[in-house]
Amino acid sequence: MNRILGIELRRSAAAGAALLIVLAGSIVLYATGGRWSSGWMALAMTQREYLAVLAPLAMAAGAWQSYREHRANVAELFGSAPRPRPQRIVPILATTALAVLVAYAVTLLVAAPRIAGTARYLPPAAFAVVAVGLVAMVASVWIGLAVGRLVPALATAPALAVTGFALLVFAPHALPDGGIATAFSPMGTSMFSDYDTVGGRVSLAQALWVAAVAAAGVVLLAVHNRRFALAALLPLAIGATATAVVVPTGDAYARGTLDPIAQELVCADGSPRVCVSRAHEGLLPEVTPRARHALGLLSITPVVEAHEDTTTFSPPTSPAPRSDTALMTITVGKDGHLANPDRFELTLLINAFTGPVNCEVSPDFDVATAAAYWLLDREPTIGLDGLALENPDPVTLWKSLRTLPRAEADARVTAVHEAAQKCQDTTDLLTRSSR
Repeated sequence: MNRILGIELRRSAAAGAALLIVLAGSIVLYATGGRWSSGWMALAMTQREYLAVLAPLAMAAGAWQSYREHRANVAELFGSAPRPRPQRIVPILATTALAVLVAYAVTLLVAAPRIAGTARYLPPAAFAVVAVGLVAMVASVWIGLAVGRLVPALATAPALAVTGFALLVFAPHALPDGGIATAFSPMGTSMFSDYDTVGGRVSLAQALWVAAVAAAGVVLLAVHNRRFALAALLPLAIGATATAVVVPTGDAYARGTLDPIAQELVCADGSPRVCVSRAHEGLLPEVTPRARHALGLLSITPVVEAHEDTTTFSPPTSPAPRSDTALMTITVGKDGHLANPDRFELTLLINAFTGPVNCEVSPDFDVATAAAYWLLDREPTIGLDGLALENPDPVTLWKSLRTLPRAEADARVTAVHEAAQKCQDTTDLLTRSSR
C-alpha cells in the first residue's frame, strides 16, 4: 500500500496542491496575525474561518486531478484491470486526503511559533476545532475529485473554486438561526472576543455534516454510471438530519460561544493584587509591573487591586463592579505580546475614572483623561498618538488642576472616582470644589 501511495503522490497533483494550500494558508494567517495572536483557540478558530480560502483550493485541486486523468485518457486502461472501481479509487482518495491533511496541519504549525511564547491556555475544544477543519479539507478535495470526474473540463477547477468560495461565504447567511448556520458552515467560527469558543455539540454537528459531504464525494466518485449519481443525496440527507438534531440553537447556542474557564482570573504573586483572564495568563509578567505602578498612583482613591475587564458583548457578560478594583483592558498585539504597552497605565487610569460599563449615565472621558494625566504628572497628549485625539478639553481641565494646591487637586480627582463608581455625572467635578 505504501508503494501505491508513493506512486500516486508522484503522478498526481496532490503534492502541488498541498504546497499551494500551505502557501495560501500561511499568507492569510500571517497577514491577519492580530486576529489570532491572543491564544491557541483564536488561532484554531481563525484558521477554520479561512477555510473560505483553503477549501475552494482543495476542491479545485481535486477537480484538476480528475481532469488530468481524463486528459491522459487512462479511464479505459484502468477499466480493463480486473478490480472493482471502489478499489481502484482508494489510492487517489487516500493520496489527496493525506495531502490536504498535511497541508492544513503544516499551515497551523507555521503560524504557531508567533504565539508559542505567550499562549498558555490550550482548551480541549481547540483540538475539536482543528479536527473538524481537517475533515472539511478532506471533504473538499473529495468533492472536487467527484465533480471533476462528472464534468471533466479545463474550466471545472476554477469554476468549482469560485462556486465553493461563494457558497462558504454567503450560503450560511440564508439560514435563520446562528447555531444552524454555524453547523452547516465549516468556516462558521468567527472570533468576537478572546474568550470565544466552539461548543462540543457544535463541533460534533459540524463534523457530522462535513463527514456526510465527504461520503457524498466518495459515492459520486465510485458510481460507474452517472444515472446513479443521485445516490450521493443519501449521505447528505442523513448528515443534514443528524446535524440539525445535534446542534444547539437559540439561547443555548449563544451561551456556548463563550468559554467561562478562559474568563477566569489568574493572579500574580505578591501585592497589590493583579489578575488577568486565563486566556491572557501568558501576559501576566508584562502586565503586573505596569498595573502595580498605576495602582500606586491611585493610592488617593480606594482602589487597591487591578483585574482584567472580561466584558463581552455577544453574549453580554461583565464582571461585577467593585470600587476597590480597577479594570484593565488587555489588547494582544500581532506578536502575541501586550499591544501598546506604553499606553497601558494611562488606559487603566482612565478606566478607573469612567465607572462600570452598565451605568445609565454616559462617562465623561474628558474628565477621566484629565484625572488620569494628573496622576501621571504629565500633560495630556493631543493628536492621533494620544487617547484624547483632537479634543483640547482634557488639556484645559488638566491645566486647571495644576493651578490648585495639591491637596485640593487630589480631592477633586478622588471625587471623580467616587462619583464614577456610583454612576453619577462627573462633568463639573474637576472645575469646582469637591466639598
